[in-house]
Amino acid sequence: VQLVESGGGLVQPGGSLTLSCVASGTIFKIKSMRWYRQAPGNEREPGNEREFVAAITSFGTPNYADSVKGRFTISRDNAENAVYLEMKNLRLEDTAIYYCNADHYPDDMEYWGKGTLVTVSS
Repeated sequence: VQLVESGGGLVQPGGSLTLSCVASGTIFKIKSMRWYRQAPGNEREPGNEREFVAAITSFGTPNYADSVKGRFTISRDNAENAVYLEMKNLRLEDTAIYYCNADHYPDDMEYWGKGTLVTVSS
């Protein structure tokens, strides 16, 4: 299973972006899908671990990190094996590489995309 993110870019504070992630390959069923983020630069630096942003179950139940509640909306299209992250009122601290993550059924394998960079800057 391969995950490919898109939609990143440069946006001003207060602006909006929508990220997409599509799963492809030999897929039986995608269970939960998630977005994580990590500050760009030294990804191996202690304290710069990937941060949970949002998750959505196969039934469409969302869950958000406190830092993005009310600003980000996660959604998915099960028929397309896709997950989206609508981001509004972006802040400087939202600048990060955003990674898509998915659980596959029935092997319970976890897959990651390569990330898409979101830069919030004036």
